[in-house]
Amino acid sequence: MSESPSGSPGESPGEESGDGAAVAGLTTGAVARRLGVSPTTLRSWDRRYGIGPAVRSDGRHRRWTRQDVARLETMCRLTAAGVPPAEAARAAQGEPADTAPRATASAMPAVPAAQGEPGAWRAGDRGGRAAAGPLPLGDVRQECRGLARAAVRLDAPAVQEQLARAVEEHGLTVAWQEVIVPTLHAVGRKWASSGDRYVEVEHLLSWHVSGTLHRHTRPTGRYGDVDAGAPGPVVLACVPGEQHTLPLEALDAGLSELGVPTRMFGAAVPAEALIAAVGRLGPAAVVLWAQARSSASLPLAQHVAAAQWGVKGARRQPLVMLAGPGWLGRATHGMARPNTLGDAVDLLAGLYTGPG
Repeated sequence: MSESPSGSPGESPGEESGDGAAVAGLTTGAVARRLGVSPTTLRSWDRRYGIGPAVRSDGRHRRWTRQDVARLETMCRLTAAGVPPAEAARAAQGEPADTAPRATASAMPAVPAAQGEPGAWRAGDRGGRAAAGPLPLGDVRQECRGLARAAVRLDAPAVQEQLARAVEEHGLTVAWQEVIVPTLHAVGRKWASSGDRYVEVEHLLSWHVSGTLHRHTRPTGRYGDVDAGAPGPVVLACVPGEQHTLPLEALDAGLSELGVPTRMFGAAVPAEALIAAVGRLGPAAVVLWAQARSSASLPLAQHVAAAQWGVKGARRQPLVMLAGPGWLGRATHGMARPNTLGDAVDLLAGLYTGPG
């Protein structure tokens, strides 16, 4: 989703923006991008509830005015807060409604910036509490707001479209750090504060994030041989008992973009299986993800770091990268601790392109 100099995303030719300037002639697609809904949803609201544009060029094509967009924004806010669409439509058109939440996104507490913390490229952090109402996004990219609105409405086509656009326009790493993670954090906080009312939102958003990451991951062949001089692949694994895989999927996709060979083992890899895989592959690096401190096994990490292979006199060992908040506060001498997804990608890619 592109941004104009004034900060309004996705404006098409003929639109005007700025203080006091009228915004007229918006197409359905432009309005959908601005609000984080699918064009199909807008057409459905027009057909079912009369929330439509005041102007139709040639009697067919919809052109939305500033007032039309304001009504749609009210409709989006109310439906996202759980008001039935028919009642939300009446309220948006100025008719009385029994339940019309007054909270706005700007009134919600901001999600603390976490990009500077070790393991901050995590997802699914459910720490903290938030008041009922729209998602607590705070000061984030405009794309986050559109993605959050679409997720709360369970508008799967819009969620998928906005994720694809974010990756296309910003690249996978920036899209993850600045669009996907803030939205996932906000959904997690909402889930934690509302008695599981929004768990379906978290599941839907996570599902489509995973699908987007997989679409940008292309498998790579064997990079080298254990007994040869070339480095092996990067092994990606959650520690035993750990089920959070999205951050590893993001790293897998980011490395794939650069042609770095990987082997993804996913959630809750048993210690014996992980050690066996390291022995078979001779990896250049092993990334161990731990979301919870209780699952972060330092003895396992040390055992992996001590693994050796190769011909006598030229034995090699893997770089061990510890990722995720579970490793915070642990003494991890000689092991890498990236702060962000970008740091992790750069460090691992350097194993294949840097000196030695």
